Amino acid sequence: MSPCYSQLTLSDRRHLYQLKERKLPVGEIARQLGRHRSTIYRELRRNAFHDREFPEYTGYFGTIADDMSKERRRRLRKLRRHPQLRDLIIDRLKAKWSPEQIAGRLLIDGISPVSICPETIYRFIYCKEDYPLGLYEHLPERRRRRLPRGSRKPRGGLIPFECRISQRPDFVDDRSEFGHWEGDLLIFKRELGEANITSLVERKSRYTVLIKNRSRHSRPIMDKIINAFSPLPSFARRSFTFDRGTEFAGFRALEDGIGAKSWFCDPNSPWQKGAVENANKRIRRFLPGNTDLSNITQQQLVDLGHHLNAQPRKCLGYKTPAEVFIAHLRETG
Repeated sequence: MSPCYSQLTLSDRRHLYQLKERKLPVGEIARQLGRHRSTIYRELRRNAFHDREFPEYTGYFGTIADDMSKERRRRLRKLRRHPQLRDLIIDRLKAKWSPEQIAGRLLIDGISPVSICPETIYRFIYCKEDYPLGLYEHLPERRRRRLPRGSRKPRGGLIPFECRISQRPDFVDDRSEFGHWEGDLLIFKRELGEANITSLVERKSRYTVLIKNRSRHSRPIMDKIINAFSPLPSFARRSFTFDRGTEFAGFRALEDGIGAKSWFCDPNSPWQKGAVENANKRIRRFLPGNTDLSNITQQQLVDLGHHLNAQPRKCLGYKTPAEVFIAHLRETG
């Protein structure tokens, strides 16, 4: 007998029907099917066919029992029993909220009549009945089927020892201090031009800033970061962590311009700047790799940043990055 319970399949139910027709005792049927006898008793009780008008057709039939079981499971699905909740979740998905964000916000708002977890929403998206709605198109990866994640290959480069991430203080690593950022470059199809976007995320609040660049030359990229962050108080722009791309080679300008220290990840270690890597996936939902940035203005990127910063995050107790960022500005200021 399997140590883990699993639902009876159509094949199991057909075999059960054959054994029952041979009038074998339930204990022997359970042994041959590799199930507990309670499972067999429960199956015969719940999925036997009953017809008052034609009692001679009453009995257990494998195919009918399987159909009855599937129909019962469909009726018991939470989002089928609560259509208003189903519509709310669809609206949130179309607003580019992740299943985790939706479930977390429903929990703290207390507006859901039943408990909903992210897995419930994923199953709703990918189930056979609701799959034609195409809700997977609103997920970060837009996968047609649920598959394990891939990996990304970062770039290498020579970085001074004193700027390597191994030298970064612990209070940056554990997010105990506000004002430390991670940065990356979002690249688009080369045939659409050299324009790109610098994405920057504050590690503690997950607040996102997006900056449009005309090229990948390092100094113009650094100058735009300086211009964007100069209005902030110094405690809100203490340091930046980048990968080893050549576009960040002019990092010393940040220390001269706004007094910010720069740190660099180890080779092949994108997880060391996981906050901005996570943010990039969210951004790609709105700006996929085939986006023509010539049609995108800086103001549109600012609006997109406001949208991302207004979404609740599990790591923030389902507060929004904007709420946490502003709270730290007021508290430290």
